[in-house]
Amino acid sequence: MTNRKDDPAFLYFPENYGWSMGLLICLSGAPWGGAEIDEVNRVGRLLQDCVGDDDAWFAEWVRMGDKIEVRGRNAERAGHKLTAASCLLRASHYYQTGERFLQPKSEHGMQVYRNSVAAFRDAAAMMRHPRIEPVEVPYEGKSLPGLLVHPDPETLSNRPAPAMIFFDGFDVTKEIQYFYGVPDLAARGVACLLVDGLGNGESIRFRNLPLIAETERYATAAYEYLAGRHEIDAKRIGVMALSLGGYYAPRAAAFEQRFACCIAWGAQWDYHEIWRKRFEDLEAGKVLSLSVPPEHLQWVLGVSNHADAMKKLEGFRLDGIVQKMTCPFLMLHGAHDEQIPLALAQKCFDAVGSKHKTMRIFSREEGGHHHCQVDNMTIAVHTMWDWVADVLKPRA
Repeated sequence: MTNRKDDPAFLYFPENYGWSMGLLICLSGAPWGGAEIDEVNRVGRLLQDCVGDDDAWFAEWVRMGDKIEVRGRNAERAGHKLTAASCLLRASHYYQTGERFLQPKSEHGMQVYRNSVAAFRDAAAMMRHPRIEPVEVPYEGKSLPGLLVHPDPETLSNRPAPAMIFFDGFDVTKEIQYFYGVPDLAARGVACLLVDGLGNGESIRFRNLPLIAETERYATAAYEYLAGRHEIDAKRIGVMALSLGGYYAPRAAAFEQRFACCIAWGAQWDYHEIWRKRFEDLEAGKVLSLSVPPEHLQWVLGVSNHADAMKKLEGFRLDGIVQKMTCPFLMLHGAHDEQIPLALAQKCFDAVGSKHKTMRIFSREEGGHHHCQVDNMTIAVHTMWDWVADVLKPRA
């Protein structure tokens, strides 16, 4: 187990990595309407005596989500739409924070997840800034659920807008991703299409679409959907993803060369090797720094055992692929990321074929040194969105 005694980050449960990261993911959404520190603290205090009990985690977050949803629905009935939207956004975030650790998934958990999606969608319908449009992205005879966050109209000067397609990671969702600073991207005049890609969010829970290695298949579908919208500039569409998405986005950009830029928010290199070592360590009784229970891997891949999971992961390697990337590329990584070592991030970055590429490593001293900057979300958001604004600005 990593010694976190002197870690300057806000680790609510220092003896439990997954729980600390889970609470931070929720709390870090506060600047964008995803949390209220008092509400998060109340849940955390109630969980102090049962650290590691994922059923208790689920129950307390759902209890807080129910409380805030009721407040929001009462405000909605009273005609106070902005108050209602604010409450429903937080309720959605609390529900999904609670549900993400459940393995195996339960019917109660699935219903809570449905409630979270409905709460977010209802909140979006009452909001003006930013405007959020639920969409369906056609994909190989099916469709992927998405949220199109429209850019601030005051920034556009009557021309089509640039856009980022933002895919999830190993265990997040399009709703959670919204609270990763997306309103600030819209304020810069850049649209954002949040998509529950294969193996994530609604796609795995309700549409039986497990994770695949060929991320370019659904990334191209998302690109063509956006390019077909009159308000989006097809020549200024980028792709990004976080955590395991550090595999999704670079692979997509390497094979789909119409993307104008790519962001890996957290790096990957050889995900098969990562899990080979993890399973070896788990069998040896080691305590690992995992964001969710290890059973989550089999679930998102649609398999029932470790051997089949490892076979599926054989394609999750970037060597020989990122060398083909040509668009501008940004990689973000924490210097003390406990899930993916910095050395692997450097190996991936060095292999990327793009001439215009930037690597930003966040240190312990400045903050953002944990996985995907969960300990200081704003420092990552500012770095990424300013880079996007520069890279996707209109050319004369």
